[in-house]
Amino acid sequence: MFLLGLVVAPAAVAVLLALYHVFIAPRFNALRELPGPPVQGLFGNHMGALLNPDKSPGNHEKIVKRYGRLVRIRGLGPWDERVLPLDPLSLSHVLKHTTIYEKPWQSRQLITGLIGCGMLAAEGQVHKRQRRVATPAFSIQNMRALIPLVFVKANELKDKWNSIMSEDRGQLTDEKGITLDVCSWVSRATFDVIGSAGFDYEFNAIQNESNELFLAYKEMFEIAISQSAGGALRSVLAIYFPIVDKLFPNEATRTVERAHEVISRVAGKLIQEKKQKIEEGERNGKGYHGKDLLSLLLKSNVATDLPPNLRISDEDILHNINTFMFAGSDTTSLALTWTLVLLAQHPQMQTRLRAELLSIAQSSDLTKLTPDETESFYTAISNLPYLHNVVRESLRLIPPVHSSLRVATQDDVIPVSSPVRLRDGSEERCGFRIPKGTFVHVPIEAFHLDKEWWGEDAWDFNPDRWDNLPEIVTELPGLFSNLLTFSAGPRSCIGMRFSMIEMKTFLYILLTNFVFASAGDKIIRANVVLTRPYVQGRYKEGSQCPLLVRPYRVEDS
Repeated sequence: MFLLGLVVAPAAVAVLLALYHVFIAPRFNALRELPGPPVQGLFGNHMGALLNPDKSPGNHEKIVKRYGRLVRIRGLGPWDERVLPLDPLSLSHVLKHTTIYEKPWQSRQLITGLIGCGMLAAEGQVHKRQRRVATPAFSIQNMRALIPLVFVKANELKDKWNSIMSEDRGQLTDEKGITLDVCSWVSRATFDVIGSAGFDYEFNAIQNESNELFLAYKEMFEIAISQSAGGALRSVLAIYFPIVDKLFPNEATRTVERAHEVISRVAGKLIQEKKQKIEEGERNGKGYHGKDLLSLLLKSNVATDLPPNLRISDEDILHNINTFMFAGSDTTSLALTWTLVLLAQHPQMQTRLRAELLSIAQSSDLTKLTPDETESFYTAISNLPYLHNVVRESLRLIPPVHSSLRVATQDDVIPVSSPVRLRDGSEERCGFRIPKGTFVHVPIEAFHLDKEWWGEDAWDFNPDRWDNLPEIVTELPGLFSNLLTFSAGPRSCIGMRFSMIEMKTFLYILLTNFVFASAGDKIIRANVVLTRPYVQGRYKEGSQCPLLVRPYRVEDS
């Protein structure tokens, strides 16, 4: 009986706590004062309506019209009431005050379980210390030094595609081109870029997919995330009860474990080799002049002007390598893929952009340019106005990160630019007080597609809008062109410059050598950690983006 009591008592307490959080606590939640859309049933929620890119633009528009710009939505259940700020002043406040609004522990645990506690997952002093060490590596000077490397990889992808087409001339007889999974190929190329630029390592992914470190990252990012075996419920359970993964590992769990073993072994060895080279350079007085991010990160970490207590461990270095791989490869490859999709869907815009790119084309072979000449040529590419507009419009219309989540670490007042009409009919004109522990849903895509700010054609691909923006757009928060693609505030993306170099360089090389068109399959967007392309009706095949690609000819102009 005593042993039975030891089992029953904790179970009873757990049941009572669950009942309290499901039925009682929500009745006293201050967020109930906020207006918001109804839910169906006790465990109904708004996640599907607001996270699905096919539905979210229309649903966000309805919410603003009916309930205003600071509303209440429901997350996983009645215990999970959230604030949805669709007011620029409100969202700017949340993104600016990072000591008050942090990523929830659930998000951090999910990220840490995959890529470690790097800058994406770290908070507070840990994040501040990591960012301080990493910032010098991302200086304008260091980013420009990587431009020739990006050109090399873009040209390698061009040559690989030409090789595939020359081997398969039979498919080109109808002049429509061959079908290539652009998402996969661009991902392989950006992996190669971040491998070389990130830590002077050759994945050689453009040529083949046999490198064990490349396969480890690919499996972890694509299989464990995109095709998450077990579904959303399993993922949620594993976050709250990590023992689930240990007792009942599934394919995704085993994939991550295998990937971690390879990454720790191979990337860990790279870190030690780099440290030895830096130490040898100091001993012989010649220094070590590696330009990759890992070398710059390690040198920054041992700089004499950095106090020892602000330096980061080898484990933190490894976690940030993983972070650079994820943020520097996956997000950029998806941004490039969606840009090519949009240009394939709008051939006149593709032709116009190609004409602008060809207007500055070099008469000599790009591969023969010196590093200085390559950097100078990139400056000319970067300054092309229509290219800049196309990139901005693509990042606005389909941001790789659809939305994110923050949690209030203390009671706070969220300011508003227009009165909030509460459920009892009264108004809050200055702001709304939220309690500690409140989740704040950061609606990145919703800000980019709001017709009140961007115009009635906000859901359309229109690069020319950037030549005549409504004045209200300048009031929107955002690190890049008043967009939230690279976030805003102290936690904004540290690698924005490098991402721009990759996007514009690859677009130049690919569009001056190839023509892109729809392959006939309907490409849909799915929010699976990032906004990924899938072929309608073939979701189980994984993320893919088949497009018709053929060599560019002068008569195409």
